[in-house]
Amino acid sequence: MAPEGIHKVTMRGACRFTRLTALALAIAGRAVAQPGGADPTVVEVDSGTVRGMAFGDVISFRGIPYAEPPTGPLRWRPPQPAKAWRGVFAATEFGPSCMQPDKVPKSEDCLTLNVWRPAVTSAKPRAVMVWIHGGALVHGGTALYPGDALAKQGIIIVSMNYRLGRLGFFAHPALAVEAPDDLRGNYGYMDQRAALQWVQRNIAAFGGDPKAVTIFGESAGGGSVMVHLTSPLSRGLFQRAILQSPAIPTARAKVIPLTELADAEKLAVAYAASLGVMGESPEVLKALRALPASRLVEEASTRAVIAKLFAGASAIGVGGAIRDGKLVVEAPESALAAGRQTMVPVVVGANDRDLGIGNARSKDVLFQTFGSSAAQARRLYDPHGDQTLEELKQQAFADKTMLEPARHLADEMARAGQPTWLYRFSYVAESDRASAKGTLHGFEIPYTFDLPSAFVGDPVTPADKAMADLASAYWVAFGQTGDPNGDGRPKWSRHDPSVDRLMNFTNAGAVEEPDPAKARLDLWKAVWGHGH
Repeated sequence: MAPEGIHKVTMRGACRFTRLTALALAIAGRAVAQPGGADPTVVEVDSGTVRGMAFGDVISFRGIPYAEPPTGPLRWRPPQPAKAWRGVFAATEFGPSCMQPDKVPKSEDCLTLNVWRPAVTSAKPRAVMVWIHGGALVHGGTALYPGDALAKQGIIIVSMNYRLGRLGFFAHPALAVEAPDDLRGNYGYMDQRAALQWVQRNIAAFGGDPKAVTIFGESAGGGSVMVHLTSPLSRGLFQRAILQSPAIPTARAKVIPLTELADAEKLAVAYAASLGVMGESPEVLKALRALPASRLVEEASTRAVIAKLFAGASAIGVGGAIRDGKLVVEAPESALAAGRQTMVPVVVGANDRDLGIGNARSKDVLFQTFGSSAAQARRLYDPHGDQTLEELKQQAFADKTMLEPARHLADEMARAGQPTWLYRFSYVAESDRASAKGTLHGFEIPYTFDLPSAFVGDPVTPADKAMADLASAYWVAFGQTGDPNGDGRPKWSRHDPSVDRLMNFTNAGAVEEPDPAKARLDLWKAVWGHGH
């Protein structure tokens, strides 16, 4: 996708935000009181008592603090356990999103999580699915993703806010002087890990099983899942994983490389200098912490960050995923090659018209990206010479950034003996089929969350609802058992790198078939193998 396409992506993302937020508010508006007996909306967690709200078949608990506000001296420090509160905490509203340029309810005091559980109690602890939202590590929040529809299917859903942008991924060298033994840099990933630790300590109080936890996420959320899969510090916090279009990082180190700690420090120093704050002494941190959080998110929007990625650069002061040596010790590709990942069942895939990172001013420049395989790439992507440059960039860079790395991750995990299922999402809402050529980045989420109206609103059709029922049922079954199959759904075979088959969620339903993009992805695999 060209830089001029960023605006289209962010505008579609804004529509998604508006529709999902409206849907969350509508669901909240249907809250009803529970009749007599012990109040199932009241739960005791390790920091106090929380009261949620019941609506229909689901009880939700929103905005529960899982860590202390990362403000003042705790800005750019690892998350600290939430202090105990007196009385009953009203867990009835989403906490504000973490600081970002988007015009959404936000605050630096943002480390909260949400729990949705079925209203009907179960003698057996229920499996848990923990959602990590995407947004290029610079925007997003849990209010976008109501978990009610998934919880209705008999599972417990958890989601968390985590620090973003310069407040979440920042590694000024003065931090090492202040607290040399601290984890530093990847504060957003530390927050996610703290939320997973909270789940281990508290989810049994909600009827959940801390030994049956699935982490799942999309885009940078999927990349976050990959970080935890390959981090030695996250082991034991989950038992299965779903990665939807994983990015920042991906399973290919050269697509969006990790930021080395020394480079992240240089970015932070340069950013501080741009604010007139020089040096590496504790006084530097004092000055930076005195700045309003709103100042620190300026010029760090999703559009700005993606534009920098297109140019192979980083937004000033935004470290992205940092190889810190403790939580992130190596590129996921290296960990996978050596079999150092957490060995759990995995579902992974991407969308057929997913997001691609890259740019080219002409077809010749585009095909030069393939090095010695340029002629073969031209034959595959533009056999008749009639494709537009924009369409070629869409296909080639989506294959490079999302589709091939997802397949590579599935290949590596299957070879390591992990139960692995590979998918492609190609379903397009019926009302969009006249204009859309496939499933854009993030547009599988309404179906995996069983919320088909989130993108299209009133024009949602029975076919759209059927796909949401089907896709979400696979996701929930995997969360419950570690296998997406069952209940008469089309069989989804475990991934075998030697067999060219995947589950394709198409306009005709879920179809297990040979990968329609295999030849293109094989070419990208060869490109990575040749060191381009």
